[in-house]
Amino acid sequence: MIKLIVVDVDGTLTDGKIYYDEHGNQMRGFNVHDGLMMVAWKKLGGKIAIITGKVSSQVERRGKELGVDFIRQGVKNKAVVLEDIVDSMEISYKEVAVIGDDFNDLPLFRLAGRTFAPANANHHILHHAHYRLKREGGSGAVAEMIEILIKEQRRWGEFLNLWR
Repeated sequence: MIKLIVVDVDGTLTDGKIYYDEHGNQMRGFNVHDGLMMVAWKKLGGKIAIITGKVSSQVERRGKELGVDFIRQGVKNKAVVLEDIVDSMEISYKEVAVIGDDFNDLPLFRLAGRTFAPANANHHILHHAHYRLKREGGSGAVAEMIEILIKEQRRWGEFLNLWR
């Protein structure tokens, strides 16, 4: 059973585009469907980690809004960070699902029990993913992954009860 979901940011939680305003401030868009499903995953007892190579105040803010358990930014080696998180949780890699879209996510894919890639992920990542999602990054791919996991764990009824 999956206990931890690991989420990349650019190209997964977002569409991969970074916008700058006239003052040089970065902006990204996050999909509310992803957020809703991440909160539901937490309510069902799951844990979430965001592991990303970039550093952004928007990611920190969004992660905290959603109650993300582990927010790791500016990461050069994502596998080392995942190893630390798995050790701290005292779980196995079989209990970890990862969603990523590009080469820097491959080390995570090699460790995780389940791997997912948005429809518009790099073709090398798509080749290594257990699941190629129908939705693109920033367009509900994370929500789709979580729905798959909840249904596979036969917890859909429990999920639906969250909204009653």
